[in-house]
Amino acid sequence: MQYRFVIKGKLPGLNEYLKAERSFRKGHSCGNDMKQRGQAAVAEAIRKDLRHTVVKAPVTIHYAFYEPDRRRDLDNIAAVAHKFIQDALVSSGVIENDGWRHIKGFSDEFHVDRHSPRIEVTLTEAGGGDG
Repeated sequence: MQYRFVIKGKLPGLNEYLKAERSFRKGHSCGNDMKQRGQAAVAEAIRKDLRHTVVKAPVTIHYAFYEPDRRRDLDNIAAVAHKFIQDALVSSGVIENDGWRHIKGFSDEFHVDRHSPRIEVTLTEAGGGDG
């Protein structure tokens, strides 16, 4: 079984996140604020496209990144997105945990779409096994 959702726009890259992690405003981490905003955007996409889906089987996750241009390095795009998206899948109750027993692997592909940047996420049930 497959499940798909789309996050409109783009998430912060690794470089932006690391810079925010080193910054503080009124004694509060700007990185944490960035993570909360990113996860909220992902959770909104999950609610819209998956509604109340709960996936009990382990999954593999495929990420299709559509960037407005080629300015960001591929690893910069994907690193933080994986973290924000997987954490949002757990907090939204779609998957129980983002550890080895629940996520068997993931893959990425990258495209340019100047008019509609987005991230398309597909979860595919991977079957059983303890990992």
